[in-house]
Amino acid sequence: MGALVGLAFGLGSLLVWAALRWPREDRPAGTDGRARRMLAEAGLREVAPRSLSLLSVGSALVGLVLVLGITRTAPIAVVLALGAGYLPWAVVAGRVRRRRREFAQVWPEAVDDLASAVRAGMSLPDAVAALAVRGPDPLRPAFDAFALDYQVSGRFGDCLDRLKDRLADPVGDRVVEGLRIAREVGGGELGRLLRNLSGYLRDDLRTRAELEARQSWAVNGARVAVAAPWVVLLVMSTQPTVIERYQSAAGTIVLAVGSGTCVLAYRLMMRLGRLPVERRILR
Repeated sequence: MGALVGLAFGLGSLLVWAALRWPREDRPAGTDGRARRMLAEAGLREVAPRSLSLLSVGSALVGLVLVLGITRTAPIAVVLALGAGYLPWAVVAGRVRRRRREFAQVWPEAVDDLASAVRAGMSLPDAVAALAVRGPDPLRPAFDAFALDYQVSGRFGDCLDRLKDRLADPVGDRVVEGLRIAREVGGGELGRLLRNLSGYLRDDLRTRAELEARQSWAVNGARVAVAAPWVVLLVMSTQPTVIERYQSAAGTIVLAVGSGTCVLAYRLMMRLGRLPVERRILR
């Protein structure tokens, strides 16, 4: 009885420590919410999460039919079809990374333009709207929509909220919230704040570029190491002897264990080698 009480006390203490150590984040519930957030960060807000899921299912079915027609081996076709089904999600995730990298490179220039406009005497809404014309090209569509939105409604705060949703970028969230505070409390130091923010963004971009250059070999190596065995298997599966081996129960077990090992090793390599990603805390 004493051992049971001690075990329950230890488990309760562990749960309390875990709750304090890793607080729960507010996230949209379910796969649909995660897909919607990923599509927004990829600049594909007009694409519905259901469409992405259907595309994934369609890719898996096409991959299943093609591989089954080539190899005539169901276990190989199923394993490679699962990889084909993940392909649309991988493409969207890659687009998110490229978009964040592209935005990170142009935000210092955009902040400098804002600081110059404010220093020249332009009002804050006009300075923000002017980025639709003289701002960096990747940011112009979002600020163009902001300019039209502010011209129609005249509500600066609501327009900033919609701008933040269109950008779906952590750096953009900080810039937008800084502009909101400056507008509401009267930002006499807005120019200095923007210049300091620009300098910080440039330092962060320089440091991250150096780290990504050193990390790229590990990421590319992990991708090649995972993809190479399955490409070789697909090529060899055209041989009758290989087909006979993988049609057996032992061959199916080998494929299942190999695919699980590849997925686990790839996820572990990516987690150990990834750089810290700034989260959207101010969304």
